[in-house]
Amino acid sequence: MNPSFRPSPGSALRELARRIRRLPPSCGPVRLVGVDGHAGSGKSTFTAELAAGLGGAPVLRLDDIASHGELFDWTGRLLEQVIEPLSQGRTAHYAPYDWRTRRFGPPRPLPPAPAVLLEGVGAGRRVLRPRLALLLWMELPCEEAWARGRARDGEEQRDFWDGWIPAERRHFAGDPSRPFADLLVRQRKEGYEVLSGPAGTVGPDQSVTHGDGPPAVC
Repeated sequence: MNPSFRPSPGSALRELARRIRRLPPSCGPVRLVGVDGHAGSGKSTFTAELAAGLGGAPVLRLDDIASHGELFDWTGRLLEQVIEPLSQGRTAHYAPYDWRTRRFGPPRPLPPAPAVLLEGVGAGRRVLRPRLALLLWMELPCEEAWARGRARDGEEQRDFWDGWIPAERRHFAGDPSRPFADLLVRQRKEGYEVLSGPAGTVGPDQSVTHGDGPPAVC
């Protein structure tokens, strides 16, 4: 790659969307794409833009599956409500959690579209990886991501973050996602940069930038 070349804003997303469309289905007829990373790393914003680049691909936010009482112990609910129906080519129905009222709401449909994006901390956990067509990791160090998240949520969510951070540390210590990421995503001032990930399974015809090593361990 020419070191002086700078892709135009949005070109990395367009190329990534093209690659996803070419992947074989991984969960029944669905190409299930995981977007993982530390809380506050920009997953939701990136996923929304990628979904638009995929023509309005459905997005399942793991914030809708988790709850105050089960920050990370939601695997069974996700498999039952979402993964199994999609793997059979059926529309899934999941009950999104309301973090303000602390209760699950009425079921919401999730169709078996050609591509479905699974976004949230833990999207690349080991039990889900066999169902993923691609695993993306938002490449932002944990401390920086958490600082961004705290600033975004304000003083009102201070107690939540005080509990979340040690829970996230424990989760990734026992079930890390980044070592298995196919691609790393870095946010730039304009657009995103997509780098080859530790798993290195993006295919021989996919020219992505190579990463420069792992970030500091949290």
